[in-house]
Amino acid sequence: MKYLQRLLTPDNAERAVLARLNYRAPSVWVATWLGCGFMRPAPGTWGSLGAIPPALLIILLGEPKHLLAALFLIIAVGFWACKHFEAMSGEKDSKMIVIDEVAGQWIALWPVLTMPVISPFLVLAAFVLFRLFDITKPFPVGWFDRKLTGPISVMGDDIAAGLIAALILQGLIYAGFA
Repeated sequence: MKYLQRLLTPDNAERAVLARLNYRAPSVWVATWLGCGFMRPAPGTWGSLGAIPPALLIILLGEPKHLLAALFLIIAVGFWACKHFEAMSGEKDSKMIVIDEVAGQWIALWPVLTMPVISPFLVLAAFVLFRLFDITKPFPVGWFDRKLTGPISVMGDDIAAGLIAALILQGLIYAGFA
């Protein structure tokens, strides 16, 4: 029980970051994807899960080009939000920033959501593959994380993880596994 309580409770460093945030600033809510980044444990996983319903909604109400436009908007706004969140919090690549997971997850979902029929299995596969590459950080994902700084580092590794996941999913779809 104590382990679970520790897992769900912010530590002193996280409390200090939370105290420095201006919760009226739009960049806080964009960077945390409307608060998903504040969830424990594994805020990145919560951010990725929080990215899926809006992507599905955009596709169901529109067309693939609308998701592509939303993706470019999320990436642009994500750079802005990351810059402001890092400046406000004083923390580089805070775990609370999950707008990068949203961008990466939407990229990973692209091959699945542009199919004539959306497969729940492939949506799950996109989620799992994206999280796998985001967590393990194979090349080039890890390069963005280790070699760059600022918003390009925060956003870049997740965009790369999303692209790898999307390429694998596209290959599976092309090969007839889906």
